[in-house]
Amino acid sequence: MYSETTNAAARYLASARLDRVRLESLGSELTPGNELSAYVVQDALHERLSEAGAGAVSGHKIGCTTLIMQSYLGIDTPCAGGVFEPTERRRDGVFSFDELLHPGVECELAVRLGADLIPDDAPFDAVSVADAVEAVTPAIEIVDDRWVDYKAIDTPSLIADDFFGAGCVLGDDAQNWRELDLSDVEGSMTINGELVGSGKGSAILDQPLSALAWLANLMAQRGKSLRAGEFVLLGSLVETKWVERGDLVEIDLGSLGRATAHFV
Repeated sequence: MYSETTNAAARYLASARLDRVRLESLGSELTPGNELSAYVVQDALHERLSEAGAGAVSGHKIGCTTLIMQSYLGIDTPCAGGVFEPTERRRDGVFSFDELLHPGVECELAVRLGADLIPDDAPFDAVSVADAVEAVTPAIEIVDDRWVDYKAIDTPSLIADDFFGAGCVLGDDAQNWRELDLSDVEGSMTINGELVGSGKGSAILDQPLSALAWLANLMAQRGKSLRAGEFVLLGSLVETKWVERGDLVEIDLGSLGRATAHFV
């Protein structure tokens, strides 16, 4: 199903992830030639990690959907990755600090799908994807810097390795989200009680559901669907904050609710 080079890149990334080894790069022979090729490597990586006991991919993350994150990472386009079910928590998440290499946190809006978004219905926009959204939830994305110097790594390599994705905490599902203007939702994040950042939903591609549409279109381009029951992290309202052992992270998205993450 995959080329020899794709399989080799996926094996290399999977081995490093499982052994908790930071990588300098994929090297010239294994680096994907473009972003679409990188998503194929990511698919192969997911299969290898699942076979090794990482579980199934239950959701998706999208990075660099806000100017603050595009500026922080120096990448001007959204990038997607998968989230494995065992790394998903609800409301109050506890994570082992030693199972991560250099963990960080982000304050996000997430959606849970109640219907499939399939290639036959593409192209999508913020309006057309709305009917598929069952609920909106506050979310903390857990990221992990698995590179010796991520600033020196090309975007396709970052995408191939799930674009820093390492897990999440999802708050309570808000079923009444249609009564809100998601662009006006305000979110804030504290670490050990200290405010570290805040932002508005409009920072996510002007309208948060535009990020969902972007991912649905990417998946459709690749002949894939977003499925009912899956969740999608739409992007961070604040700059990534790196955490230490013992840190307590809290996010507050007002009427959408709260979530916490504790690193032990």
